[in-house]
Amino acid sequence: MPRIAGGDRGALRQLYDATSSKLFAVCLRILSNRDESEDVLQEVYITIWRRADRFEASRASVMTWISTIARNRAIDRLRARGPLAYAEPVEELEISDGSVGADALIEAAQSGEALGKCLGELDKRTETVIRTAFFEGVTYEALAQRMGTPLGTVKSWIRRGMLKLRECLER
Repeated sequence: MPRIAGGDRGALRQLYDATSSKLFAVCLRILSNRDESEDVLQEVYITIWRRADRFEASRASVMTWISTIARNRAIDRLRARGPLAYAEPVEELEISDGSVGADALIEAAQSGEALGKCLGELDKRTETVIRTAFFEGVTYEALAQRMGTPLGTVKSWIRRGMLKLRECLER
């Protein structure tokens, strides 16, 4: 911070590179709007540049100090929207934590129900070979041996069954 206070642009660049993603996340969490968060982040680094001489290492770490600036700027922006302004819904943000969203789970459940219904419309033998091959992970060769049927026949049953499943699922 002393280097930034002394006007060292390289020091500000280093700080930006090390902290911008965390500060952007702080702003985004508060504002729920990517464009506004980017604007606020720019204001934050301008503030850091102008007020670096006010930083006191004895009171807080650099990260705490700049996170507080980001938080306060984001809250100020939120308040400036006015009492009737609403943030975008959180589910519309493009931030992924790697987990499956609720809408994807619902769609998967509905697809699973449809698949189960369509499998039930197949003859028992075809349903059995498809379930065994795809849900239990049994190879076509092992399935043919298990059923005492030629490999080509098992493959044909599965192929025809898959075509029927596709037709059913497209309805």
